[in-house]
Amino acid sequence: MNEPLIEKTSGWRGTREIWIEAAYQALIESGIDTVKVMPLAERLGLSRTSFYGHFSDRDDLLNALVTLWQSKNTGNLVRQTEAYAETITEAILNIFDLWLLPELFDSRLEFAMRNWAHTDACLAHLLEEADRVRVDALEAMFLKFGYEATFARVRADTVYLTQIGYISMIKDRPSEPLGPRLQRMPYYVEIFSGKQVSEAECARFFARHPVPSEQ
Repeated sequence: MNEPLIEKTSGWRGTREIWIEAAYQALIESGIDTVKVMPLAERLGLSRTSFYGHFSDRDDLLNALVTLWQSKNTGNLVRQTEAYAETITEAILNIFDLWLLPELFDSRLEFAMRNWAHTDACLAHLLEEADRVRVDALEAMFLKFGYEATFARVRADTVYLTQIGYISMIKDRPSEPLGPRLQRMPYYVEIFSGKQVSEAECARFFARHPVPSEQ
């Protein structure tokens, strides 16, 4: 049996954020079918009625998870496409920050949401819309740096689909060492953009993502 995630205090119902975090952990660990009120209450060491002090029903909690995903993954991706960059190669390295920093883009949440969408038509529609918004933002990034429209769209699709495929492939595999992954990224940039990354751009990127000493 799981130990409660928080210490039980008489009369305390937890907070909305604590319930969302518990739902998030259940979702990424075991899928949407485990995101239910009673198991979450047991996980938190709270009463079932405590849940209803923060949410009207389970669907209200599920909507909060969707909002979290939209804000974090789609919102941050769009913001990264608009981040300052002097060249397209620097702009793509800004995008790569997403794949390396879970606080910017949560790959585990992305994988879980895509699995959930297989059994939820409404979420599947939202996922299609998120994909469109993300690729449109990447396309706009390429257009800003002078790429012809068709090439901008194809390059945007290539950047996006490569990463979504990567997320789906690594779910049940051991974590890839950061060092080799980082060293390959300038080559990916060249493939995606058709241009080489400058030494200065590489230096700034690697400074943002230092490799732990054991790697």
